[in-house]
Amino acid sequence: MERKIKVTVWNEFRHEKNEPRIKELYPEGIHGALRDALMECGDFEVTTVTLDMPENGLTDDILNNTDVLMWWGHMAHGEVSDKVVEKVRERVLRDGMGFFPIHSGHHSKPFRAILGTTGDLSWGANQQEIVWNILPQHPIAEGIPERFELTEEMYGEPFYIPAPDELVFASWFANGNIFRSGCCYYRGMGKIFYFQPGHEECKSLYNPYVRRIIRNGVRWLAPSDIGRADRGCIHQATSVLDDLKKEKENA
Repeated sequence: MERKIKVTVWNEFRHEKNEPRIKELYPEGIHGALRDALMECGDFEVTTVTLDMPENGLTDDILNNTDVLMWWGHMAHGEVSDKVVEKVRERVLRDGMGFFPIHSGHHSKPFRAILGTTGDLSWGANQQEIVWNILPQHPIAEGIPERFELTEEMYGEPFYIPAPDELVFASWFANGNIFRSGCCYYRGMGKIFYFQPGHEECKSLYNPYVRRIIRNGVRWLAPSDIGRADRGCIHQATSVLDDLKKEKENA
């Protein structure tokens, strides 16, 4: 039997503590809603961590045992340690850990560091959003209809990110704005999937299509066993080359 995908859900966990209406909407925190979306299926092992935990919740032990890191942040991006950001970046680029920023995760330090972007965009009031499935053959789009509707905070173009390697979802908002709402990237040994729905004032994380996209996204982001074996071969080959170099120097 294949082992479960080890997912760490990171949440700054500030709105839910300080704003009663957000706590009422997400009584176990946004990280709790994301955890529950994953636990609807049996192929995930989920750990939740928050900003105010030691090392921002991402100790070496936790981070090194994470296949996919989900990230929700909004009002406290600047409080994330640069040391933690560099560890996340290295885990993605060198070790193939998947990175999954949700909603305002576009301004998170790890997202900006991995992609080399400001993550800036246009934004506005909560309104009707239509999420269009524009790459239905992609694994993340499995089981998702041609379109579905949400009430969400408006995010609009221009979105200052590198051109996605694969654009799975695009959105239209009632005020006329459009947005690249489901963006896939390949960086180093890892993959990144940015997904726009998930504003703290909205119920999007309870929507069945959003929850399915979350699960599909984690499965796509998870490094494969073949990938892990390849990385082991790469490290072994590097070690052999180093040994040969030393033998030549000592000859």
